[in-house]
Parts: sequence; structure tokens; C-alpha cells
Amino acid sequence: MKLHFVRSPLALAALAALGSTVLVSAPDLARAAKGAGQYVTGDFHNHTTCSDGSISMQKLVKKATDKSDTPWGLDWFVQAGHGGNGNRNCTLAEDSTLATPAYPLVYSADGSSVQGPTTTWQNTNPAVQPKGLASGTAPSQNMWRWQSLQEFQYPLLEYLSAYKNKPMFLGLESVVAGHEHSSMSVITGQMPKSMDTAKLPTAAGYTALGNASALSQWEYCFDRADTDTSRGNSTVGGSTGNNWDCSVAGSLNSADPSWNVTAAKLMPASGTGSGERGHAKTVEAIKWLTQKHVSGAYYVPAHLERAGPFNPDGNNGYNVEHLRDFNNAGPTVAFGFETQPGHHASDNRGEYSPNRNTINGVKVDSVGGTTWGGTGVYGAIVGGVWDSLLGEGRNWWFFASSDWHNRGSFGPDDRRSSQDFFPGEYQRDHVMVRPGSDQKLRPQTIVDGLRSGNSFTATGQLIDRLAFVACVQYRGNEDRREDIVEALALSAARGNTDLEMPGCATMGEKLVVRPGADIVVSVVVRDPSGTNYSPYTFANRRWPRSTSTSR
Repeated sequence: MKLHFVRSPLALAALAALGSTVLVSAPDLARAAKGAGQYVTGDFHNHTTCSDGSISMQKLVKKATDKSDTPWGLDWFVQAGHGGNGNRNCTLAEDSTLATPAYPLVYSADGSSVQGPTTTWQNTNPAVQPKGLASGTAPSQNMWRWQSLQEFQYPLLEYLSAYKNKPMFLGLESVVAGHEHSSMSVITGQMPKSMDTAKLPTAAGYTALGNASALSQWEYCFDRADTDTSRGNSTVGGSTGNNWDCSVAGSLNSADPSWNVTAAKLMPASGTGSGERGHAKTVEAIKWLTQKHVSGAYYVPAHLERAGPFNPDGNNGYNVEHLRDFNNAGPTVAFGFETQPGHHASDNRGEYSPNRNTINGVKVDSVGGTTWGGTGVYGAIVGGVWDSLLGEGRNWWFFASSDWHNRGSFGPDDRRSSQDFFPGEYQRDHVMVRPGSDQKLRPQTIVDGLRSGNSFTATGQLIDRLAFVACVQYRGNEDRREDIVEALALSAARGNTDLEMPGCATMGEKLVVRPGADIVVSVVVRDPSGTNYSPYTFANRRWPRSTSTSR
């Protein structure tokens, strides 16, 4: 395949399709400071029956990571459903193809039927009892998410991570106080290195080596939908259990009018001013993450335009000032937004639409009305919210997700969908990771990659490689000529990596420039060979392509 390219009149930027021939010999790419790395693909926002999804954790992990039956398999995976509660047991597999030695199929007490992931916790054999201030009526009472994460979902995901040798950890789509939703995680305690040498059981039962206690505590303390008052204990007012206290150092805590003494957490009242009070609680949530897990957590507002603008008296969207508050409270934790939402098979792409929301009795659009080609307006408009935050010097990055729930009118094994695509099937995050000496992709490596800003998203497998290089060029500086910078980017893309060169920067980095300099920018992408993962074919019209002569 020959390389075709077109230069702009000023020749300040080069966009090249990745071919088999290098333009010129590129200088060696130094790695001393950053370390070697590569882009790996993942998803951190998706659902099982433990929240409002349609399949088990086992089935979702297989659909997201398998590279045989589902060729879109991801390199890493974060299982992250809603906070709050639910009455279905997502750790029960649907059929024998998903059964494992430690988690075999579970049958009803009379042995007549398989208990799948829509079985309630209390109807499970043996029955599982929800803790704390459980709502609902037996045998369909709801279990708080903190309990399902801590006692059931984490052990299963740790086992599956080891069993499949696939990097995974637990996250959460938090129901946000004062706003709608946010993707987040606390990785402290999850997937310890001792898993590398542990022997997996050959019979039913698994005892986790790590834990998701920090994530579970955060969910109890700060998720708007978690109204439990038990402090993570078996019963309200009892002392058997976690005995969590949600205080944040340097904050009002028990002196705050929203503080609930029994629950030992903020529980803002609804009604007038609830949005403002809720937002204040969410800022406290980010302070807590920064104080206790400064490098081991992330907080990324999700589909943040969908619920409309911020509502001071409710729980709707986000305005730019709220994103600033989050970043100010935790710059290493709140470092981006998921403004490219999931639900891309929905007739309202991303579930954004005009008149979607009602605020104070008035119909209100999703901000921007709909998505803009699949991306929310906060990230899609040049000079808009994202550019504003970047222009203030903030590290604030762009992410996408599947937001998998179901196939709409089709079953989960049908390739057709009227609602969602599986994680990685349509869109994915490509994140630069630097595994270190053992070359193991661990939760910390992935979170560090997300935080770095060196990432990109792709939809429909339009591209699978991207390199971005910006170099400062002064008069007489020949080592950053346009052809050399172009070759640097091409070499990086061919290796699925980035580069390090004095006077140059890539995604997530800052370039220091003196007045009067030129900036040479090169962007290289690769259109992968073959077809994408779409189950559909269309009689698309083929347009003639005009190209310049290749060199």
C-alpha cells in the first residue's frame, strides 16, 4: 500500500494515512524519562443485572474481553454499574458456557432449574440477605451496592481476572448528588500482586486476595442513591460490620446541616436548593478521594449534557463551573469527562434529545439538543467547554464509553441492537500505558494512563492507531523540520506508541514555546485492514478519491 498525503498551504500540519513505507528515517525515540509504553483499549462504564443491565458479570466480561467469539475484545475492562441498590444477583451465570470451577452453575433448591442473573438475592440457593436499611419486601429486598461490591462482585471479578489472565477491576457509575451520573473508581486494595502466583481453586468457592472496601465505602458515603444509614454494618445502629465514618478532613462534617449522625454522612434534603447542597456533597466526595486515594482513584462525569443544564433545586446536568470545582478539589482525581456517551444504537444517539428533561415544570433539552455526531456539545464545539478548561491550563481529558445495558428489542446474543453496543464493539478508549519492568498491565497502570491525557477514542473501528506530535521550530533548527516531525509521528503510530524528543509534545503534555516560533504538528492515523465489527451492510456510494503523488 502506498502512502498518500496532502499538505496544507503553510505545511504546518501533516495528516498521513499509515502505510507500509516510512517517509524518511526518523531519529531514535528516546524513552528515558517516560518509559516505554503502548496504547491499549478498554471501557469503564457498563452494567449487569446488579444494577439495571440485562446480563451477568460473567457474560459481560466474556462479551467485552473475548477475542475469539467476540473479536472486538478489549485489552482491559472495568465493570461499573450504578450506585444505590438492586435485588438481582449478577454473579449467577446464565448457562454452562459461562460456568467456571470456582463459580459453577447454581440450581434451585429442588434442582430443577438453573438460577440465572435475574434471580433475586433472597431467592438464590442458598439465600443471601441484604444488610443495612434494606428496602422492599422479601424475597425481593434490595441489596445496597456497597454490600454487593464488597462481598460478591469484587471476589468474582478478581477470580475472573486471574482465570482469564485479563486486567480488570471494579468501578462505579455513581448517581451524583446535585447532578446526574459519573464514572469513578477507587482501585486501592483491588487486584493485588499476590494474584500473580496464587493457585486458583478447582472446586466451588473463592476467597479473594484483595478487596474493594475503599470503593464500597465511597459508594456508601457519597452516592446520591445510597440512602442506607447503617455505616456499612449488618443493621442500622449495630456495630457488626464496617463502621464507616464519612468525615472529610478540614470540612464541617457533623457541623454541616446536611450531616446525618446515625449514618455518619451527608444526606442533603430534597427540595429548594437541593442541587446546590448536592453539588457541595459531591465536592466533598472528591476531597475524600484526594485525601485518601490521591493516585488510586478517578472521577469522570458521564454523559454530562444528557440531563440538561444544572438545576439548583434538583439533580440534572453540569455547568462548566461545576467541572472547575471538581478539578480544583482533586486535580489528580477529577481530570476529564465522558462527553462521548454510550447508547449509540439508540434512535436518540446517546439518549440525548430535545425536551428530554423537566426542570421546575418546564421542558428542557439535553444541552446541545442531541449529540453532535455522537459527542456531547461540551466536547464537540471548538472554543466551547472543553477548550475553556484546557485554556485555563487544566488537565482535563476526553473519554468515551459503551454504557452497555441491553440490545433493546433484541436479545444479548443477537448482533442486532436498537439500544446499546457491548464494550469495545462500537467505541473504545485507547489509553497509553507504561507497565514497568514486569510488563504487567495493572489497575494502577491503567489509571495512570487515564490521568496522563495521552489517550484517544475511536468509534466504529474507523482507526486503530493514532499518533499526535507537536514540535516547536526555530530558525536554523533543522532537527524539527516538517518531514522529520512527520516521520516521528509515523514511526510512533506504526509501533502503537508515542515519542519523546526535546522540543516536542504529544497528547496530554504541555509544549513551552518562545514568541516567534513555528509549531509543526503531525497527526498520523491508521485505517485498519478488513471490515469493522458491524453486523450490518449498506450499499454506500463510493466516491472517487483525489490524492497527490506519493513520495
